Amino acid sequence: MAHGEVLEFEEYVRTRQDALLRSARRLVPDPVDAQDLLQTALVRTYGRWDGIADKRLADAYLRRVMINTRTEWWRARKLEEVPTEQLPDASVDDSSEQHADRAFLMDLMKVLAPKQRSVVVLRHWEQMSTEETAAALGMSAGTVKSTLHRALARLREELERRARDENDELGVRAPEREERERCAA
Repeated sequence: MAHGEVLEFEEYVRTRQDALLRSARRLVPDPVDAQDLLQTALVRTYGRWDGIADKRLADAYLRRVMINTRTEWWRARKLEEVPTEQLPDASVDDSSEQHADRAFLMDLMKVLAPKQRSVVVLRHWEQMSTEETAAALGMSAGTVKSTLHRALARLREELERRARDENDELGVRAPEREERERCAA
């Protein structure tokens, strides 16, 4: 391909990439797959760019390449299926508890100050070391440790408060509260 045609193709991609990516997103649901689809189509079109006489039809040509590529991917996936005499046990993971736990944790984290929340997230969810957390947040390792200690204590208090509130709503008293009330009487 001549240097002028390479520049022409680069300019075409620069000006039309957003519209072409939207077309790819309509063909495949996953955004990363859509980007892969567009890139594959662009590579295939680049090799045939000089054969497109009317460049006004380049969008249509590229869309056809994307459709053909998506069809190839779909067929390749179908070939990965292997027939068997016995069907495997069909089990569907019920992730509703995980979603509920995550929503509960996210709600619980709202009681923490932003600095405490950052330390808890980096140390426990991202599993960073104390030193890595300190470097990421621009604080000393000792500050990370003390902030984490206070944050976890605050989370425990909030969990206990919520459990008490829930028990009070249900009319159930926690055994230690019953014991305190007996001793006080």
